[in-house]
Amino acid sequence: MHQHEHEHSRRILTYPAIRPCESVSSSTLLTSLITLSQTITSYKTKPFYTNSRNAKTSIRLVENITIFLEEIQQESQDKTCLSYETVLSFSELHFVFQKLNFLLQDCMRSDARVWMLARAEKVSNMFRAIFRSISVALDVLPLDDTNVSFELKELMCLVKIQALNSKLKFRPEDKRVLDHLRSVLDQLEHDVAPGQKNLTRVLDYLSISSWTECSKEIKFLEMEIGSERSGSNKTDLGILSSLMGLMIYTRCKVFTVVDGDNISVSSDVIGCIDHLLKSLNVDDLRCPISLEIMSDPVTLTTGHTYDRVSIEKWFGSGNSTCPKTGEKVNSGNLVSNLCIRNVIRKYCVENGIGVVGPARSGRKQESTDTAMGGSVAAAASIKLAVDFLVDHLVFGTNEAKHKATYEIRLLSKTSVFNRACLVEAGVVPCLLDLICKKNPKIQENAIACLLNLSKYSKTKKALVENGGLELILEVAQNGLKMEARQHAAGTLFYLASVDEYRDIIGKIPRSIPVLMELVLEGTDRCKKNALVAIFGLLMYPENHWKALAAGIVPLLIDLLRSSNQCEDLVIDSLAILATLAEKGDGTASILSCGALHVILDVMGTTTSKASKEYCVALLLAMCTNGGADVVRVLVSNSSIMGPLYSLLTEGGSRASKKASSLIKILHEFNEKHASSATRRPVHFQERFVDVW
Repeated sequence: MHQHEHEHSRRILTYPAIRPCESVSSSTLLTSLITLSQTITSYKTKPFYTNSRNAKTSIRLVENITIFLEEIQQESQDKTCLSYETVLSFSELHFVFQKLNFLLQDCMRSDARVWMLARAEKVSNMFRAIFRSISVALDVLPLDDTNVSFELKELMCLVKIQALNSKLKFRPEDKRVLDHLRSVLDQLEHDVAPGQKNLTRVLDYLSISSWTECSKEIKFLEMEIGSERSGSNKTDLGILSSLMGLMIYTRCKVFTVVDGDNISVSSDVIGCIDHLLKSLNVDDLRCPISLEIMSDPVTLTTGHTYDRVSIEKWFGSGNSTCPKTGEKVNSGNLVSNLCIRNVIRKYCVENGIGVVGPARSGRKQESTDTAMGGSVAAAASIKLAVDFLVDHLVFGTNEAKHKATYEIRLLSKTSVFNRACLVEAGVVPCLLDLICKKNPKIQENAIACLLNLSKYSKTKKALVENGGLELILEVAQNGLKMEARQHAAGTLFYLASVDEYRDIIGKIPRSIPVLMELVLEGTDRCKKNALVAIFGLLMYPENHWKALAAGIVPLLIDLLRSSNQCEDLVIDSLAILATLAEKGDGTASILSCGALHVILDVMGTTTSKASKEYCVALLLAMCTNGGADVVRVLVSNSSIMGPLYSLLTEGGSRASKKASSLIKILHEFNEKHASSATRRPVHFQERFVDVW
């Protein structure tokens, strides 16, 4: 009956207590109540960062009740069941103890100290409410009917009086430090850097004494902000954002050393949702109403997800229930499902489907209000932190520069607002200077910062105008660590998303060869970044012949021949080949490498729908540009017909059209040349051996 499952899944300061079932036996109820009370009393040696006096008082109260409960359990063995009034009292105590258990856990959380301080007065009121509930529960308890000693009965009478009259107060020490915290936030709201004394008092009181502890606070606040944004109330969004901004500023300014060598930062080009795509069926991405892939998925309170346009039409037609469950729901409580939206975007990109954005307008760029939860203090904190970091990039020691680049790396991952602040503060030229340093850690962090920042449109312009292309290519080619070269390739990928920069990058003679070198030498992630960068460059037609001249086709064919390549690399290689094959010289280069049988082997063995669809696109282009010779080889290979027909029904709209076109070409060729093919079987292999 003790709800352990809520410990890690519930939001802080929420108490999902469950009343015991009326049919539960008295012995089971008593045992569960004792277990719960023992759990609470085990917290007496734990640290409480705020409301410690209230927490310890409540634990002592529960300790006394536990003694009574254990005596009741011992006396009631092999005797009559507990009376109705006793069971009623114990049920209420069980319910209240669950809430107390959750509240104490929150007070002990080492990653939520600042938030619990900000809510210290509210928490104090919660303790008072719990004590009143304990008093009410004990009022029902018929002490005269219990078989316990007189001393224990007296003890319980005292406990009841204490619960009723206990003056649990907002601790003066908590109030004083909370005032310091509010003073700091008030300074930030007026664009004034926080006074060091007040900031230090808050940190010392909460025992936040290291970079790692500060980072845990930030991570917690970030998660709470995400939960708050997804809800309908959003009353705490402003204060949460203010506190997170303050802790980011504190981490940058106060803690000069990044403690712990096991801190890792991921800023790769490709998202971390590939494993979701492998476990999902495409039907999971379709709206249950329209049966089309969702463009703006939203989730109802029933847990079912629909496309926003479809479910709004459903409610607009006078319906007030969930279409799948029939349960009545609030039509205004639609929560955007960002996880599913990201999965859909990834799926559409991999399968050549046009990505349709949400139907709502006015969301081109995060404003300060949306990015920082409407908090002036949060925005000011980030700007102050950025100014401090840029100053250290320019004037700091090597250790200070390393710390600053690491902090910028973390900041630039978080939001468009952070990236905008960094770029406007002039961080791009500073980072370009640092990627030339012969310090592996500084170089890696600096180029990772540029990768994160390059997702912001103004960064791309700043990079090009400050001569960053050659410097980034230099890191991609000769970076001191493979991770730095990987991040450089990722940065080139984002730069290649702009048509003008595709042309500029393509005109640098070594750009494509450097990326090909990474495909040959790099880790899988490095290969992935290099491949998508090459694919981006090929969106500019003039770069096609440059890639062919650099020898991209043999490299990709060798990669496809390798049996130990991950599926992502196969997909990216096929995507590049399919793009090159759209032109005659690309098809000729692919055929001259003897690639046709490699592509057919991939199509026959791969389980990836994306790989099959790129194979079809590639084969269709080769048939169009390579003529009857290619078609004849495909006609003789009947094993491709199965995958082609499956794509007709299961593939995306573009893939099914391409599959249909290829099937039509093969059927027409087969009908036209059926008789001649049977008359000259010997010459077939002699004539087309070079195509293979």
